[in-house]
Amino acid sequence: MAGKLIADQIEHSTTGSLDTSYVVNGSAKAWANLNGLTFGLRNSNNISSAVDDGTGDYTFNFSNSMSAADYSVQAGEGRTASTDFSFGFTNIINLTASSFNAQTGTAGGSNIYFATAQLSVQGDLA
Repeated sequence: MAGKLIADQIEHSTTGSLDTSYVVNGSAKAWANLNGLTFGLRNSNNISSAVDDGTGDYTFNFSNSMSAADYSVQAGEGRTASTDFSFGFTNIINLTASSFNAQTGTAGGSNIYFATAQLSVQGDLA
């Protein structure tokens, strides 16, 4: 059964209420957990695919496009070994409404693969 729920506030019985604009505007519109070593998405939401463009260089494609290319991407990485010292995501570039590019690298500026890469996207859906 399909339907629509229209509400200006959500109320919890003990913790109070919250305007729904915080939920709509403050929720991640996409996220991904990527295995950079064997390459593949472990899990994601609103990411239709990830492309390995070369060592530590990835393109992420949205299932549902963003409204414009002015969204925000937050990223983190997981090291392959305790001896790795790196910056993690060094570049989040080429933002379009349908995709973006992310690169992982070392403190020395070289792109490398990481065991885990996580991304979260905030902005407005089209």
